[in-house]
Amino acid sequence: MKTLAFSSCPNDTFIFHALVHSLININGLSFSTHIDDVESLNHAALNQEYDITKLSFHGFLLVQDNYELLDAGAALGFGCGPLVITRKGLNNIQHAVIATPGIYTTAHLLFRLRFGNSNELVHVRFDEILPGIQQGIFDAGVIIHEGRFVYQNYNCDMLIDLGKWWEDVTGLPIPLGCIAIHKKHSAQKSLIEKMIRNSIDYARRHPHDSKEYIRMLAQELDETVIQQHIDLYVNDFSVSLGHTGHKALATLREMAQCQNLL
Repeated sequence: MKTLAFSSCPNDTFIFHALVHSLININGLSFSTHIDDVESLNHAALNQEYDITKLSFHGFLLVQDNYELLDAGAALGFGCGPLVITRKGLNNIQHAVIATPGIYTTAHLLFRLRFGNSNELVHVRFDEILPGIQQGIFDAGVIIHEGRFVYQNYNCDMLIDLGKWWEDVTGLPIPLGCIAIHKKHSAQKSLIEKMIRNSIDYARRHPHDSKEYIRMLAQELDETVIQQHIDLYVNDFSVSLGHTGHKALATLREMAQCQNLL
């Protein structure tokens, strides 16, 4: 039995639903499923806890001695990057307390690439950022996942779209999250990639089958938000990173290394 870890976000549960429920051919394999937020999975990968795991691309860059990138299952694209949001009326974050969804998230890395190291940052679970700003705990935050669709409900303003900034600078899709396999299982890499692609294909052909599973695990239960999330983050790059996806990752690595952020 292999351990398989992914997040509760709708794009991941949409992608893996058919696989974990054996609705596709799983080739005689069995999986023990673990679901957690992506930053917890980043930390777990540092300890090599799971055989196959969701990671931030930033997290992957830190564990690639032990994990190999899979060509399927990634969250990468245009118009889907993290947003820096602030409490209403704040337009200067120079002395602000800013929350990020984790030190190893791509969101945190992008913030550092754009703003440098001068801001006061605190790292919390992604779903604590918007309530924290609303309650006055934080002045601003870097939001990911479904937060981009609901931040206005928390009386917040957007300061900058880090995804758009990335696209303007690089001309490439933004590499957010990926699936990696421990190198001790590298011989089955192609098989696992095929299974993930088949699971995505099943989910697209039978969209109603996964709805209950996705909603049960989603942080934001609004049907419209869940569907927006899936439509945005499950795309052709989820089926295969391809040359462009790998180029985006290489660019992220080079930019981070140039600023000594890895």
